[in-house]
Amino acid sequence: MRILFALSQAPDLGGADGATAALRGVAATVFVLGLLLMLAWLVKRGTIALPGRRGPGAVQIETSVPLGERRSLIIVSVEGRRLLLGLTPMQVSLVTELSEVPVAPASFAASVDRALQPAETAR
Repeated sequence: MRILFALSQAPDLGGADGATAALRGVAATVFVLGLLLMLAWLVKRGTIALPGRRGPGAVQIETSVPLGERRSLIIVSVEGRRLLLGLTPMQVSLVTELSEVPVAPASFAASVDRALQPAETAR
């Protein structure tokens, strides 16, 4: 913005007024197009999110199993639901809705940690 303002307020350094005005116009147009291209690139990369768009984590692929001949089964998480999908070159089919992954309680995790520690031997 400052550059555009500076270009519009720059004093005439002599020469033909038409040539200077045309040069300013071209410079301003190139600058604005460059800003638009940079903004489009940032939106495409996901650095800048547009209003109303979901974030990159809205749909997550948990696992994929190839079945051969461009067919596969995948498990996806969407809005808290886990779905098993069958994929072929021509369609995507819902096989079933899966239950949520059970979270191990903290006491279970602590007992696994204790079991994995090397046993102390008394001498």
